[in-house]
Amino acid sequence: MLLDRFREAKAEEIALLTDLASRRELPRPWKGRRPDFLKAIAETPAGQPVAVIAEFKQASPSRGVIAQGLKPEDVAEQYAAAGASCISVLTEERFFGGRIGYLERMHRTGVPMLRKDFIFHQLQVMETASTPASALLLIVRLTPDARELRVLREQAEAYGMQAVVEIFDEGDLALARESGARIIQVNARDLDTLETDRQACLDLGKLRRDGEVWIAASAMSAGEHLREAAEAGFQAVLMGTALMDGEKPGEKLAAILEETR
Repeated sequence: MLLDRFREAKAEEIALLTDLASRRELPRPWKGRRPDFLKAIAETPAGQPVAVIAEFKQASPSRGVIAQGLKPEDVAEQYAAAGASCISVLTEERFFGGRIGYLERMHRTGVPMLRKDFIFHQLQVMETASTPASALLLIVRLTPDARELRVLREQAEAYGMQAVVEIFDEGDLALARESGARIIQVNARDLDTLETDRQACLDLGKLRRDGEVWIAASAMSAGEHLREAAEAGFQAVLMGTALMDGEKPGEKLAAILEETR
């Protein structure tokens, strides 16, 4: 499974963090204000069917290189101006071409940021807390133990961040709920084949409970997809490749939002 490769790719990073921790040299927690990620996605902006989390992503295993030469801070400004409720920042290096330093470069818009990476160790949560991120991603299949997921989520919350818990099916959802997750992200991409099934993602929306905020991710690329997600019970949609595939991600986001009006 591709997730196994992602986990292996983080081994060196975790070893480095472990070494820093042993020498008490881990970076200090961020002292600035973290905008409220949960509030931003739970409150649908006027004139939109759902909130949009716009992603900065330069590459992916399914597409290879998507965009090069775009400065993170410029894209953040474009997204903020176009109406993004939040910004997702890919920080994984080997497969997605990301850098954790992008979070520092992109925070000045004041739009809440999600650190999107393969996080399954408490030191990674501490590392994230040293950045301006308002939230981080936890994937159930990387941490298929409700108690461990709860520990990571509560640790993130202790630092003033929120945890987006990603699922792929009803089994994952059961574990997410057992861990106390409030923000559920449904990924439409099959991690074995890399194919997407947007309808399967939307079908899970009928299982949303009161008090949960749901995000639809992957295969969302048009205004009609945003409307369909809202009708299926989702409060937010994460859009990445559809926006980054070109030179003007902000213009693409604005055009997609205009389609919904």
